[in-house]
Amino acid sequence: MMPPEDDAMPPEATGEHTPDQQWSDGQWSDGQWSEDSTGPMVRPYVMTSGRLEPTRGHFDLITLVVAIGPLPDGEVGLTPEHLAILQLCQEVMSVAELTGHLNLPVATVRVLLGDLLDKGLITMQEPHPEADMHDIRLYKAVIDGLRAL
Repeated sequence: MMPPEDDAMPPEATGEHTPDQQWSDGQWSDGQWSEDSTGPMVRPYVMTSGRLEPTRGHFDLITLVVAIGPLPDGEVGLTPEHLAILQLCQEVMSVAELTGHLNLPVATVRVLLGDLLDKGLITMQEPHPEADMHDIRLYKAVIDGLRAL
């Protein structure tokens, strides 16, 4: 019994390719990417000038960020990504939300936020530290709450 034919057979099975082609998305390609099919190809380390940590501030995923004023006109040193962050932060937004909207790695967004904090264009609110888990009053409050249910 022969297996059913598949339009996207693995490359070894067909033998119909040249050595410089690559298997991708169920088809052979010449390995050349164009911006038409992939969008702009700017690597995150280019956006951050190779920096891995923000110069200022500690940005957890739940840190809240908001722009201090309206979008600046022609501010020197702001990239399109910085401007996109400022536009999104006209309302309070968490670092996790920014990362999702921008479709960038968290580390990249943190570095860009550090740049904006340095320029005084955003403000941030770090999450409150966790409650003291050794405080007996906390446990009593939880038990009282459960009993009330």
